[in-house]
Amino acid sequence: MSKHVAVLMGGWSSERPVSLNSGNACAEALEAEGFRVTRVDVDRDIGEVLAKLKPDVAFNGLHGPFGEDGCVQGVLEVLAIPYTHSGVLASALAMNKPRAIDVMKAAGVPVCESVLVHRLKAAKAHAINPPYVIKPANEGSSFGVLIVKDDALGPPQELYSDDWPYGDMVMVERFVAGRELTCAVRGDEPLDIIEIITEEAFYDYHAKYAKGGSNHLLPAELSPFVYQNIRMLALRAHQALGCRGVSRADFRYDDQKDGTGDLVCLEVNTQPGMTATSLVPEMAAYAGMDFRALVRWMVEDASCDR
Repeated sequence: MSKHVAVLMGGWSSERPVSLNSGNACAEALEAEGFRVTRVDVDRDIGEVLAKLKPDVAFNGLHGPFGEDGCVQGVLEVLAIPYTHSGVLASALAMNKPRAIDVMKAAGVPVCESVLVHRLKAAKAHAINPPYVIKPANEGSSFGVLIVKDDALGPPQELYSDDWPYGDMVMVERFVAGRELTCAVRGDEPLDIIEIITEEAFYDYHAKYAKGGSNHLLPAELSPFVYQNIRMLALRAHQALGCRGVSRADFRYDDQKDGTGDLVCLEVNTQPGMTATSLVPEMAAYAGMDFRALVRWMVEDASCDR
C-alpha cells in the first residue's frame, strides 16, 4: 500500500500565496509518483486535523512564520508524524536572522556586520553608516526589507507606521554590492550555484516569484576556487544550523572591478520555494534529479527528531 502523505500548505503568514503554489506543485508530483496525497490548507486547528488524518508523512510546504520557524515542526513532533525539511531547533534558529548570523559566523561562514535594534530607533537615526539593509528579524521572502543608499538623507520612515506588520525588532545589516548567488544543499550534498540576475534593487518578492522577475544563470560563471568555496560554505552553514533535508543559502559576492572582493552569506532558507520559478528544483534538475524525483527523495528522507 502506498504511503499517505499530507502536504501542508497555505497557512496565515505573508507567504501564503507562495506556499499554496509550492504545496500544490509538490502534491501533484507526489501523486504522479504513486503516493496517496491529502492537501491540507493549514489553519490553527492543524494538530486536530492531522491527528484525525493520521498520515504516514507530512510534506511541509509552508513558508514564513509558524511553518518555517519551528512551530509546526513541534506539532509534528508531538504527533510523531515524520516530516520533511529541518526540525524544530534548526527551523527556529535559521528563521531568527540575528541568531543564525551568530551561529554561522562562529562556524567560519563569512557574514555581514549587523546590529539588532527596535524599528523606532532605526527610524529615528542611522543605526550604522549607509549603505545598509533593514530586515525584519523573523520573516521570509524579503518581506519588509528596506535598502538605505549611501546618499539617503535619513532612515526609512515606513518603520514608524502603526500598521508595520513585521515585528518591532529589525536587523540593520551592511549592504554588500555585487552578484546575487545561491546554493542549495540536499542531505549533506551541496548542489550547483545559480547567479540571480534581476533589474530590482535586490532579489525581492517580485523577483523571486513573478514570471520574468529574474533570470537564473546556472552554473554561475565563477572561478573554480570561488565556486567550490561557495558550495563548501553552503554546506557548512547548513550543518552549523542543524538543517536537514533541503536548504538554500544565499550569498553576495562583490567581484566588481573596483569592488571589495567580499563574499558573504546572507541567510539560510530551510523552507525554500518549490514553485515553477523556484531555485532548488532548478539546481536539482541540473544535478540530474527532476522535480518528481526530488519530492520523492524529500518524502523518503522525512523523519521525526530532526
